[in-house]
Amino acid sequence: MLPSNFVRHKAGRFVPVLLAGLILAACTGQGPQTSNVNIQGPATGTSDYYLQQAQQSSDDSKTDWQLLAIRALMKEGKYSQASQQIGQLPQQLSTTQQQELRLLNAQLRLSNQDFNGAQQLLGQVDAGALSKDQLARYYALQIAAMQSRPSLPLLRAYIAQEPLLQGDDRQKNIDATWQALLQMPQDQANNLVINANENTLQGWLDLLGVYRANSGAPEALKAALKDWQTRYPQNPAAKSLPTALSQVQNFTQASTSTIALLLPTSGQAQVFASAIQRGFNDAKNGALNPASQPVDAAPSADHSSTDAGDATATANAGEANPDAAQPETQPTQAAAAPAVTAQIRVYDTSSQPIQQVLQQAQQDGATLVVGPLLKSNVEQVASSQTPLNVLALNEPEQIQNLPNLCYFALSPEDEARDAAHHIWDQGKRQPLLLVPRSSLGDRVSKAFAQEWQTLGGATVLQQKFGSVAELKQGINSGAGIALSGTPLTVEPTQPQGIAIAGLTIPAPQESMPTPDAPQGNPDAVYIVSTQDELQLIKPMITMRTGSRSNIALYASSRSYQAGAGPDFRLEMDGLQFSDIPLLSGADPALMQQAARSFNNDYSLVRLYAMGIDAWTLANHFNQMRQTPGFAIDGNTGKLSANQDCVINRKLAWNQYQKGQIIAAP
Repeated sequence: MLPSNFVRHKAGRFVPVLLAGLILAACTGQGPQTSNVNIQGPATGTSDYYLQQAQQSSDDSKTDWQLLAIRALMKEGKYSQASQQIGQLPQQLSTTQQQELRLLNAQLRLSNQDFNGAQQLLGQVDAGALSKDQLARYYALQIAAMQSRPSLPLLRAYIAQEPLLQGDDRQKNIDATWQALLQMPQDQANNLVINANENTLQGWLDLLGVYRANSGAPEALKAALKDWQTRYPQNPAAKSLPTALSQVQNFTQASTSTIALLLPTSGQAQVFASAIQRGFNDAKNGALNPASQPVDAAPSADHSSTDAGDATATANAGEANPDAAQPETQPTQAAAAPAVTAQIRVYDTSSQPIQQVLQQAQQDGATLVVGPLLKSNVEQVASSQTPLNVLALNEPEQIQNLPNLCYFALSPEDEARDAAHHIWDQGKRQPLLLVPRSSLGDRVSKAFAQEWQTLGGATVLQQKFGSVAELKQGINSGAGIALSGTPLTVEPTQPQGIAIAGLTIPAPQESMPTPDAPQGNPDAVYIVSTQDELQLIKPMITMRTGSRSNIALYASSRSYQAGAGPDFRLEMDGLQFSDIPLLSGADPALMQQAARSFNNDYSLVRLYAMGIDAWTLANHFNQMRQTPGFAIDGNTGKLSANQDCVINRKLAWNQYQKGQIIAAP
């Protein structure tokens, strides 16, 4: 089944509210098509026109013109003026005018991101008394107020809205309904209780089941979709499949007969490239988990002889980003069987320009490119217009959605985004980021804070620490760490403007209030530190907060290294930390094998796991690009592809408990 696919929050990532946008977008002219005032119909005029009509009208129609002017003002982004006009309305309104005013006030609340207030106002609306135009706006406002977060009420709102729409607006509704289903966590979808007469909703849920059961086999999925359309001929999606699913009908498997592996096999990044290449080749040759390998104690029981490594050390050397994370994924597919007939050619990206490497690979008959690894090279590939399919092993600053390009990276920013989701899911709402005083700390803080705000959280607190020497000085003096922090201001990852059925909420022209700042009493701390730093930081936190503090502590994989004995594990009691599944006990035999191969250097083990997953993803390239909700269990995380074909990873979370390491709750 399909767990929720959290979206990575970069520019261009999928946001269901935006997909719901532009529905019934009204044509803006200089004036309405008729002189009759009708507040229950579309508002086609400008605010100036309606305000002029209000000034020239008698008391009988003046209020109606004012209501239309308020709608137009908000469409134009003039929220302050709209609010002023609402304040000038007479207290005595007809029932029809009161209904329209509730819709307008709900829209105004949404422009201020007051989602709860908007929902309360919409709950007072008598939907049975609304016109068709108002109903479309009413359901669109409901969808926006729910922030398009998957739920049964959201699905019902989409389904109720669909008959009110036509043309492109209707298709957008179908696409948004499907996206809401895809993002619904598996257990939530399984436990939905619907009414016996909700035939349309039942059809949608069955479509989701058909997709999940066949998503790993494109040909079987094609046949299953046709069968579903036969069984549900009246369902809106049967008449017009969601755009993402309609692409499945044209699916063709990408050729992997000759793969060009682009890596810096010489120079400073050679050690990282070697680990990736070894993982790629071992996966290709079926050399994983040999039966002869002895298996020691599972790492989940005792990690004293292993090391999660420094997730950012390799990122800082040669720009090879090693750690990412993200949304939960759907029923995962099995890894591709070794395609022993595939020919692998390795090209050194350190010895010649990337353009020449791509041209040479194409001349050599490559059908797929895996790499390059360095961010600067990936940026050049994205602008190269190469006809080859490319699975890049890093991400540029600005993601380009190209039909032949996917991005698979390991980065501390992505790990921070995964941490934001994990901490949010545990019910924490006032996190503090404890990060190094460095560019790494700034990058991690920005990524976490942006993701936190997209989840609906307030501004997060940030606190920085210095070197190990500074930390030792602090602990020797008994100062401890007070966990005060300062609010971290970041730009939103998505534009604030949205357009929804029959109305538009653009980015406000006036400044709008930001989410409430935290009050300096964090309930969670996310620590990005090395193991040596963490060994000082945690006691310093306890020194100030007390051993019985209810503040939950979380750490990145940067602090998880080999050689930490029972004393360290006891000292870390209660702290949760993230890492890749391979280092979290998902495959003990492979973990033991990899640990020995790389002398317990888990920064290299992570890259080895990346090479394994790169082979699997290469064998599913077209599915990543063409199949919505693609997901697979990998050694670097639960892997899923978003609409830009950025591979997101959800990490495993563990916890120190009484000297042992267990799965986090």
